[in-house]
Amino acid sequence: MKRAYVNPDLCIGCGLCVSIVPEVFQLNADGISEVYAETPEDKREEVYEAVDSCPVKAISIIDEDVPAEE
Repeated sequence: MKRAYVNPDLCIGCGLCVSIVPEVFQLNADGISEVYAETPEDKREEVYEAVDSCPVKAISIIDEDVPAEE
């Protein structure tokens, strides 16, 4: 299963992803974007748009079935 991921160390909190897909992204208390919901089927294209639009490339699509490298 694939899902969006925001790297909090890279995010500058510009909010572009939130404006593109508020159903998936939100700004947390520190002003950093985070994924707070699974991507609805009808919002997949918008999530990919958010990935491509992020000015610091902090958003990626990850495969939850693949274990993270340590």
